[in-house]
Amino acid sequence: MAYNFNETKKRLAETETWLKSEFAGIRTGRATPAVLDGISIEAYGSFMPINQVASISVEDARTLRVSPWDATLVKAIEQGITKADLGISVSVDESGLRALFPPLTSERRDELARVAKKRLEDGRIRVRDVRDDTWKEIQDGEKNGSISEDEKFRLKDEMQKYIDASNAGLEALYTKKEQEIRE
Repeated sequence: MAYNFNETKKRLAETETWLKSEFAGIRTGRATPAVLDGISIEAYGSFMPINQVASISVEDARTLRVSPWDATLVKAIEQGITKADLGISVSVDESGLRALFPPLTSERRDELARVAKKRLEDGRIRVRDVRDDTWKEIQDGEKNGSISEDEKFRLKDEMQKYIDASNAGLEALYTKKEQEIRE
């Protein structure tokens, strides 16, 4: 019986998607609406992401325009962005809020690069967990007789190819993000 790697591939793809979303939340020198995706505010008796109560657009390279659909939420959005401690200053005007991105200092760039490196390590840990779970399933298959010993080692090599490809993909995402931070 051949081992099916579909679940392994799926979990590895989910890890890569997770890392992309984590990197989207790390701001670079440019204004991007994805920076505000992780911020929730209290609105209508529950916590909601900002992008569900306002439209977010890029005004210029260092400014985001946040236009709430309900004007009563301006104060809550302002507090949410301030509490998130993203290094963004917020100003309120007649049509909503402006989120201003100051130029990054070299210290802040180093700090953001360290945060990105930590996220990469978290991704690598997830990949190792997938590898360990898959290897355990393969060994269990050998124990119960559905996989021969030779087949077990062939499957281990195949599994390692998927793991190596996933790690290379994560590393490429990190390299790209680090270049954005250093610009």
